[in-house]
Amino acid sequence: MKSKNIGLTAREKILLTAHDLFYREGIRATGIDRIIKESGVTKVTFYRHYPSKNELIRAYLEYRHAYWMHWFVDAVDRHKRINADPISFIVRVLAEWFGSQIFRGCAFINAVAEFDGELPALVDIIKHHKADMADALALQLLSTRLEGLEMAVAMAIDGAIVRAQIEKNPEPALETLREILRALQK
Repeated sequence: MKSKNIGLTAREKILLTAHDLFYREGIRATGIDRIIKESGVTKVTFYRHYPSKNELIRAYLEYRHAYWMHWFVDAVDRHKRINADPISFIVRVLAEWFGSQIFRGCAFINAVAEFDGELPALVDIIKHHKADMADALALQLLSTRLEGLEMAVAMAIDGAIVRAQIEKNPEPALETLREILRALQK
């Protein structure tokens, strides 16, 4: 991990290490000592940048939001150029993500499951992420038969994410998502 951290500030090293570990193994399961060790910083440096784990969790979710939104918009643009049908590009985007070696569901859904309202500040970040996702979908669905249904599409996507994560096989989730989107188009 240290080799990919070359040229980064200590704060960035900590955040990127936490991002990878929190997403891959879970927020609660990842201790501060492990983040310190894998990011290659001292305990003093860690606490200078992140005085508490809660502050690091907040920074992680904010970073994940920016990272995800950039990836999602780019992936939609790429797949929309191949086939502008919204069912096709939405399913292809999710298939790309579900097929990646790092897929472990939605970081925001996972955070809700782990903390269930224990950290109210996180709820606002998660709500903001879900609202931005709906806004991004609204832009992509303009002039399609799914226009105005971005909240329903977003909920269908969330369901597909959870199902793909649980079953470890994306195909049933993607097929069900196709069926839901077809029903919404009618």
